[in-house]
Amino acid sequence: MAVYLENEIGKIIIEDQTIAKIAGMTATECYGLVGMAPSSTTDGLVELLKGENVTKGVKVHVEEDSNLIIDLYVIMQFGTKISAVAKNVIETVKYNVETYTGLPVFKVNIHVQGVRIQNN
Repeated sequence: MAVYLENEIGKIIIEDQTIAKIAGMTATECYGLVGMAPSSTTDGLVELLKGENVTKGVKVHVEEDSNLIIDLYVIMQFGTKISAVAKNVIETVKYNVETYTGLPVFKVNIHVQGVRIQNN
C-alpha cells in the first residue's frame, strides 16, 4: 500500500518498496548487523540478503494516518550485544526514513533471525 501525500502544488506517492529500501539499506550500514534475512523462513535455514535484496527482509505497514510501522528481519554479528545493536538500528532507521520521506515512523520492530560471524 503506497502512501499518498498532497500539498498545494500536487500529489506525492511513496511506494512501500521505496520505504523498505531506505530502511533496509540504512539498517545494513549499522554496526553489529551482518545483513538482512527473508521475512519468512520455512525450514529454519536463514539466508543472508545483501545489496538489492535487502527489501525482502523488511515489511512496511502504513496506518490510516500515514504512520509507518517497519519490521526488520536481521542477522546480527556474533559477539555483539543484541539489545544495543537493535536500539541503534531502530533509532537510525526511524531517523532516516522520517528525514527522507517526511512520514512519521510509529514503530520499528527488530526480528533477530540469527547470528553469524562477520566475514570481511
